[in-house]
Formats: sequence, structure tokens, C-alpha cells
Amino acid sequence: MKTPASSSEPFHRELPKARTGISGLDEITGGGLPSGRTTLVCGAAGCGKTLLAAEFLVHGATQFGEPGVFMAFEETAEELAQNVSSLGFDLDQLAEQRKLLVDYVRIERSEIDETGEYDLEGLFIRLGHAIESIGAKRVVLDTLEVLFGGLDNAGIIRAELRRLFRWLKDKGVTAIVTAERGDRTLTRHGLEEYVSDCVILLDHRVSAEVSTRRLRIIKYRGTTHGTNEYPFLIDDHGLIVMPVTSLELRHKASSERISSGVARLDTMLGGGIFRGSSVLISGTAGVGKTSLCAHFAHAACSRGERCLLFAFEESPSQLVRNMRSIGVDLQRWIDAGLLHVHAQRPTVSGLEMHLAKMHRWVAEFDPALVIVDPVSNLTMSSSEVEAGLMLMRLIDLLKSRETTAVLTNLTAGGTALEFTELGISSLIDTWILVRDIELGGERNRALYVLKSRGTAHSNQIREFVLTAQGIDLRDVYVGPDGVLTGSMRTAQEARESALAQQRSQETERRRSELEAQIAELRSQAESRQEDLRRLLAEHERAQQQSGLDRRQMAHSRHADDGTTAGAAP
Repeated sequence: MKTPASSSEPFHRELPKARTGISGLDEITGGGLPSGRTTLVCGAAGCGKTLLAAEFLVHGATQFGEPGVFMAFEETAEELAQNVSSLGFDLDQLAEQRKLLVDYVRIERSEIDETGEYDLEGLFIRLGHAIESIGAKRVVLDTLEVLFGGLDNAGIIRAELRRLFRWLKDKGVTAIVTAERGDRTLTRHGLEEYVSDCVILLDHRVSAEVSTRRLRIIKYRGTTHGTNEYPFLIDDHGLIVMPVTSLELRHKASSERISSGVARLDTMLGGGIFRGSSVLISGTAGVGKTSLCAHFAHAACSRGERCLLFAFEESPSQLVRNMRSIGVDLQRWIDAGLLHVHAQRPTVSGLEMHLAKMHRWVAEFDPALVIVDPVSNLTMSSSEVEAGLMLMRLIDLLKSRETTAVLTNLTAGGTALEFTELGISSLIDTWILVRDIELGGERNRALYVLKSRGTAHSNQIREFVLTAQGIDLRDVYVGPDGVLTGSMRTAQEARESALAQQRSQETERRRSELEAQIAELRSQAESRQEDLRRLLAEHERAQQQSGLDRRQMAHSRHADDGTTAGAAP
């Protein structure tokens, strides 16, 4: 006899799910749509209901081995195939392979006479035949309200909906039913959402003349799911849903350092920046933020790594031309396929669309470095709060991929430099400030590192100079009246150089005089030594002559020589 589980232990049964194959949707649904049950996809016209349902069937047939039936009530098979071909899907080919069956059911209420009770039995027979003919595991009904057009009896509609959903469940198929959104309800009848196991709401809204698409899971019986609004994109690859708010702070932190492309900046940062970290370069207009980004890109491509650059102010050709003036050839890396530049005005689409496109391009290009220049322009199509949230999601996305991010931020004149309108400074690992210094009627640049997490970085201010050979970081000159840059620094250095030369000349003159004195004293000493040697020589000759005279005198006296003189008689 099997012993029952302890009452203190929780009982969990995983709900079977059918993967959709739609990027992001499987993540926020926790694995896909409820398998063997019905999901309601509702929304206004043009929000993407039919495309989502079609992609669900196509991925099921091509990736998961589950044939599908698409029963359409508004579009013919030819029209549907033509519409979804823009996503890269070939429904005719799948139909030939017996992986997909498209059945168009024409229902025209003006041509139907109502007699007796409303009954969907005919639909069940037709749909059942289609399912059995290809062994379908997935079914789409598009759109549901056509079946009940002209009916006002809510009781009949609710009963038939329950019959339909129960019939689909008994068949063991995973179904998607699409429905138009009502004025104050999720659907026109306001009943479908109550009998569905999962309800997905699609929204296509326009704000400040910019359209955005969002997806929200209203309910999902038997499982946890994401409950926020998620931006989604429809492009030539299908749908992509951004599960941005579900990202968690679990990314890895690399200890590898990579170069910024500026040697002295690497020194200031303790040997470079950490791979996979986020870097913010902020400053007013014209201080060289883009030029610094170009060095980051050049360094990454020189290492053989891919770089993706999002430019919101310059076209690729303009960017390439401008960077040539400082000795950075970006065209070389573009031709080599290591650098991709996506230039687009922020007002082209909403923030969600920008984020979805960035997600798509990052996933396809798989760069080691992503540059966004400048992020402050995103406020042109949205509020500062929304732009800040979008960048937070982007940074989280890049960190989860261990991709290094370099962002530039335009600081408005008259505001504090240690300030970002988007409020993302706390998300940044390394913050570099480039500022103007006005002295002597000139504006010159200076750079310093405001913060760099995990790095013993320099606290010095360096003069930031753009040369034909690239960026040159010089030590800021501190004169008697404070920090000097530009021509004032040059003039002060010239004055100090002249003073140093004058001091050097004075020192040389004094050294020459001292050497002359030393030479004269040495000459006098040599002269005195010569006189002393002469006196000694004369004294020696005198002694020798004296000895000779004594011997001669002794000889003349027939006496002993000096060797016996003084001996006892």
C-alpha cells in the first residue's frame, strides 16, 4: 500500500504546456500555452492576433512536431498565406507536407436564415475532420465573434462557448481562439475570457504620435506567469516579446579587463574596464563623448570582437568621416563585418519598439560591445521615467549576455555634471565625466572618473585633447592661480620654461666662474709645487756639494774621509 505524502509537504503538479516558439512569450508564460486547453487571444483590429496564432501553428509544425489546423472565418487560405509570408512563413509548403491545414469557413449573416436553436454541431464535424486528416495537435479559430454574429442571447453564447471549449479539450488539442476587443470588455461578448484557461491581451496604442505594441497575460489557470505589460515587435522574422521586467540580478561578473582604446584612461581605471560591465560617458555638447566611444569600438574590433553601435544623431557615413579626423578608421571594421552601425532617430518608434529592435539585433549579431550614443535622445519620444526604465531593461539584458555596454549622456548646460536626466547613474559600473574648462577666453576639455565599481581608479583630472592621432590625456596643469588648460597652460609653461632656462644659464655662469677659480687655484698650487721641488733640488745639490768639499779638504790634509770622522784617536 502506498503511503500518502505528508501533509506538511506541498503537492505540486506541473501543468503541461505547449511551447509557442515565439521569443519571449514562452518565458513570461513559464514554458508556453496550456497544453490540451484553449487560450483566448484578444485585442483591437491590427494588434497582431492572427499573426501570433499563425506563428504558434508554424512553430508547432516545424519545431515541435505538432501539425496544426487554422480555421479562418474572415480570410481565405490564399489571403492568409500571403499575409504571413511577410514573416517568412510558407503556409503552402507546410500544407503540401501535411503539417498544416488551412480551412476557410465563409459565414455571412445576411445570407443565413435563423430557424430552430443555435447549434455549432456542423462546425464540430468540419473541424474534427480537419484535425483527424493530418493528426493535428494544435488548432486556431480566427475570429470567434463571427460565429455568433447577430446573436444577442448571452445564455446561448455562453453555453455554446463552453461546448466549443469542452469539445476542443476532449480532442486533446492545444487551441488558440482570437476575438475582437469590446468597448468595456476584453471581447465583444464579454464571455469568452471567463471560459478560457488562458487569456492574452494585445494592445496597439498611439502616444505622442508614436505607436507601440504591448502584450499582457490577463489570466493563466494552474500556473504562475508574468503579469506586467510587455512590449512586442512584429518584423520580418515574426513576433518578439520583450520579457524585460522578468530579468533578475543573476548575471555573472567577469574579472577580465578590456582596453578602452586610450592607454592613459586604462591606467586611470586600474588596467581597463571589466568585461560585461556598463560604462557611462556624460558631458555637454562637443566635449568628445562620441570620439571616446569610437576608441572603445576600435579597441574591441582590434581584439577581433564584434561591436554594435546605435547612433541617434549621426548617419554611419558621417560618423566614419568625423572619426577619421582623429585617426580612427571605423570603415575598416565595418568592411570586415566586426562593426555594425544602426543609425535611427529616436522618434521613429516608441521606446518599446526601440528596445525590441535592439534585442533582435543583439541576438542576431552577438556583439561583445554595445554602444548607445546618446541615450538622452530617447526622451524625445517619451518621458524621462519611461526612458530610464527602458535603459534599465537594456542594461540588464546586456549584463545577462555578459556584453559590455558603453552609453553616452548629453548633459544640459547649467546643470550639475554629476547628474543624469534619465536617473541611470546608479545602474552604471563606471562613470566617466568629460567637461569644459573655460579660461582666458577659451574652452578646453578635461576628463575624470567619477566612479568605477571594483576598481581603485584615479581621482586626477586629465586634460582631454583630440589630436590627429587620437585622444591624448594630459595631466591638468595646476598653476599659481589654479588649473590651467589650453593656451593659458601653454603660456604659463613657456614662462616657466624661460625662467628655468634663465636659472639654468645663471647656474652655468656660476659653474663656469667656480671652475675658473678652481683652475686658477690648481695652477697656483702646481706653481708652488714646482717651486718646492726646485728648492728641494737646490738643497740636495748643496748638500752634495758640501759633502764633496769635505772629502776634498780631508784628502788635502791626508785625513780620513767623512766616514771615520769623529772616531776615537
